[in-house]
Amino acid sequence: MSLHLQRRAFLGQAGLSVGAAALGSRLFAAGGAGEPHLPGKAKRVIFLCMAGGPSHLETFDYKPKLDQLHGKPMPESFTKGQPIAQLQGQTLKVQGHLTKFRQHGRSGQWISDFMPWHHKIADDICILRSMVTEQINHDPAHTFMNTGTAISGRPSMGSWVTYGLGAETEDLPGFVVLTSVGGRNPQPIASRQWSAGFLPSRYQGVEFNSAGDPVHYVSNPAGVTTSGQRAVVDAVAALDQRRLKLTGDPEIHTRLAAYEMAFRMQASVPELMDVSKEPKHILDMYGATPGDGSFASNCLLARRLAERGTRFIHLYHRGWDHHGDLAKYMGVCCGLTDRATWALLTDLKQRGMLDDTLVIWGGEFGRTPMFQGKGGAGRDHHIKGFSMWMAGGGVKGGASLGATDELGYNAVEDVVHVRDLHATMLHLLGLDAERFSVKYQGLDMRLTGVEKARVLREVLV
Repeated sequence: MSLHLQRRAFLGQAGLSVGAAALGSRLFAAGGAGEPHLPGKAKRVIFLCMAGGPSHLETFDYKPKLDQLHGKPMPESFTKGQPIAQLQGQTLKVQGHLTKFRQHGRSGQWISDFMPWHHKIADDICILRSMVTEQINHDPAHTFMNTGTAISGRPSMGSWVTYGLGAETEDLPGFVVLTSVGGRNPQPIASRQWSAGFLPSRYQGVEFNSAGDPVHYVSNPAGVTTSGQRAVVDAVAALDQRRLKLTGDPEIHTRLAAYEMAFRMQASVPELMDVSKEPKHILDMYGATPGDGSFASNCLLARRLAERGTRFIHLYHRGWDHHGDLAKYMGVCCGLTDRATWALLTDLKQRGMLDDTLVIWGGEFGRTPMFQGKGGAGRDHHIKGFSMWMAGGGVKGGASLGATDELGYNAVEDVVHVRDLHATMLHLLGLDAERFSVKYQGLDMRLTGVEKARVLREVLV
């Protein structure tokens, strides 16, 4: 059997079991890129993905002209020949903002009234108002945001980061994924979005469940003791070591790491997930109810993971696909995520962790300035200009970069491509995007691809 097929068979059998959870560990991290290329300001990343595509025109991109033209035909000069996911052939009318915008903080950041808790962190975040991407439908857009390409099967950014830097823990995965849901039309998120692709399989992301065992089979079956489990792990490891000497198969290293990590996680994961010892004022700050699987609880778990050495923590909140009833569901989604996001940044800051934790907020794309009516005003998918933000980890708080045109359609100033975001993230972690590559199928493969990606030095400390 080929090495490729052996790897496929192992991953297929592992699934989301506790053995697969070990794939994010730092064991054998020397097989990655080694030491950082340059001094990094950030030690870890927390990526808050608002899955479905939050409207930049109801969050961070204030356009007075949009209100002035509300209900009037959208100028054809903006849209002719442009990709519009579900508005092709329709009469396009301008949709004004569905709430007020005001300036907040010493920096005067424009933030909508849908996000009152963001008003309090205006001076901590750096808003990128000129994002662009290349995929207009959800799954390929997530794939592009996560891997830098629409081609399935490439490594996710979390896998790249843990491959390059390892983790700071041997008791938890280096790359953890947490999901929550609430809002309109929650799109599914496939587990391949946190795949290691062609990188060693130990660097794939591990999804923690919101109910039941945090990771499948983390608990011993009835009648199995810790000492008995230890004996089984030791026996299997001894057999695998003999097999390793015979074959030299690098995936046996992964298997050995999986067994050891699984054994340690039987103690570390329950302790991580038990937030009952958190002070009441912390639970109240996040608005978290332990064990409810909410975005608020996941934000608290993200902080606990960061404290314990997990390198990359990816939170998905599904429910931002607002083709209709935009005002209603913006209220729902912001109600579920706004306060918890403020709490996460505030908590990290109070603990002295924000300086070396890079937090990124955003979706896979934005929404159109044009009206889409499906049970109330809504907006279509949009890739030509949208907003995201970064905070901590060497990023200037209270800053902003870029701008869209007067209607929020095209990014026209300091355009930031998804690959630029990736290059900046890697730079802050001490990794040079152009030098950080893996040979695969005869090519030097990078998270940022073959295109030139720029580091957003204008917004770095």
